[in-house]
Amino acid sequence: MTTGLDTSDAAADTLTGGPRRGRVRTGTRRGAPLPLLLPALVGLAFLLLPLLALLVRAPWRSLPDQLTSTEVWQALQLSLLTATAATAVSLVLGVPLAWLLARTEFPGRGFVRALVTLPLVLPPVVGGVALLLALGRNGVVGQWLDSAFGITLPFTTAGVVVAEAFVAMPFLVISVEGTLRAADPRYEEAAMTLGASRFTAFRRVTLPLIAPGIAAGSVLAWARALGEFGATITFAGNFPGRTQTMPLAVYLALQNDPAAAIALSLVLLAVSIAVLAGLRDRWMTTAS
Repeated sequence: MTTGLDTSDAAADTLTGGPRRGRVRTGTRRGAPLPLLLPALVGLAFLLLPLLALLVRAPWRSLPDQLTSTEVWQALQLSLLTATAATAVSLVLGVPLAWLLARTEFPGRGFVRALVTLPLVLPPVVGGVALLLALGRNGVVGQWLDSAFGITLPFTTAGVVVAEAFVAMPFLVISVEGTLRAADPRYEEAAMTLGASRFTAFRRVTLPLIAPGIAAGSVLAWARALGEFGATITFAGNFPGRTQTMPLAVYLALQNDPAAAIALSLVLLAVSIAVLAGLRDRWMTTAS
């Protein structure tokens, strides 16, 4: 007995002179082999169980009091401020860097791209140590900043911004560079043939084209900056009201006030979900 699907497939094969190659039948996508299904379910449980435990053990009744306490509010305000400032720094420096990697040819471009993405895989604590050696009072550049301008970055709020920008900027650069490579460069060339300078073509033509990529990269950079811990505590320290961001407050509260640590963790979880929801349309468009 043949089904409607088999009949339609047979008719299509008859019209085309034989079975069509590369066609995936709907029936082959139903179900999953047991050796793949079981590890997939275990992996899903492994990823979701800690998040569910956080929701189950959350002090929902005392949550408003926890979130409005002075320590938590200071950490929340400082985190939002520094993450936004770090994202602004990443935009000012990262967009031109992405354009350089995507639109120009120069010796060692692949090596430069590898260096730009290095903070993605570098342990954050190592990044903090590197920042200290570069921008500390006795650092390669920091000692000059201190002696010439009196600028001291370590263990200050500005140091938090620097540490967060260091780990967050590669996310923006990768996103913007990918968008630039996908954009048609002929629009820029047409603008330049009409008398526009290369910078004017970038400002008036390229930027509007890559705006979605810049927005997505900014959101990723902001979320990464908000959750930064290792480089921040190494380079800027953990001083309440000055350098204690939300991840640092979670770490400190976990030792003395677990309820406050859970409350702050819930805030970071909510921010992460919001970021994923904001980027969902871009991912779905890319996937389709």
